[in-house]
Amino acid sequence: MSASGGTKAIVAALSANLAIAVAKFVAFAFSGSSSMLAEGVHSLADSGNQALLLVGGKKAKREANDEHPFGYGRERYIYAFLVSIVLFSVGGMFALYEGYEKIKHPHEIEHWYWPIGVLVFAIIAESFSFRTAIIESNQTRGALSWTDFIRRAKAPELPVVLLEDFGALVGLVLALCGVGIALATGDGVWDGIGTLCIGILLIVIALVLAAETKSLLLGEGAGAESVAMIREAIVDGDTVTGVIHMRTLHLGPEELLVAAKIAVRHDDTAAEVARAIDAAEVRIREAVPIARVIYLEPDIYSEAAAAAGPDPTQTPGGDPHPH
Repeated sequence: MSASGGTKAIVAALSANLAIAVAKFVAFAFSGSSSMLAEGVHSLADSGNQALLLVGGKKAKREANDEHPFGYGRERYIYAFLVSIVLFSVGGMFALYEGYEKIKHPHEIEHWYWPIGVLVFAIIAESFSFRTAIIESNQTRGALSWTDFIRRAKAPELPVVLLEDFGALVGLVLALCGVGIALATGDGVWDGIGTLCIGILLIVIALVLAAETKSLLLGEGAGAESVAMIREAIVDGDTVTGVIHMRTLHLGPEELLVAAKIAVRHDDTAAEVARAIDAAEVRIREAVPIARVIYLEPDIYSEAAAAAGPDPTQTPGGDPHPH
């Protein structure tokens, strides 16, 4: 997933949400609709979220230094996690509170054309933002379903924007239903019910985002396809005869660490092993370009030692083809 694609989707969502937030607050001022107030805060929170994602993307580009030798790529995960917290605390909790208050103290919606007009405008604007996020995501999603894409994506920006835009569209429909039923029945309680539904929706999305970004913060390895490609690239069948064990870790969305203990022949010279390791690193980077930090440790593979040891994936020995 390219950072540029994520940035384009973020900017599109930020522009749409700022305009929509202003329109919703104006509609609330004229109509007194709690759904409009909740949706206004929702859009304002979304705007703040997208600003956080842009800040995280910029900070992640800082060069590695002695204090952070692997760079700052994970800043993007930290800011994506903050987004889920903001969406929960600012958007979801406020909507729940406002919905409860409106149900407890309902009042008739005034100047109905303001909330209806703004909601229709917001749905159109959010649809364009959602369309941009879908187009950018499709460039890297491949054959993955949308659920798998959100769960497996290592770059957090597009999944976050997708879920935010989807939640915004569903929230707008809920607000439209709440306002519409309140106008049709003359009972402002329905406006409050719509606001409660918006709050529940935002909290659910926030929890999904928090779970996914927490996994990235803890440290995720490369996907199964990338691992298989790396393993195949390491072995040359001559000097490097197998992979005893290997670990991968995402240092950032577009930077992968690869550490492997490789099996070499017992009669190879140090110079031959060094040349084989250099060649293996070149093959790995050709197969998986984001594999930028690579550590390969040579060892002599021994089937007897592997069979006798408590753990066949450890050295001495080890399984050159672990499953």
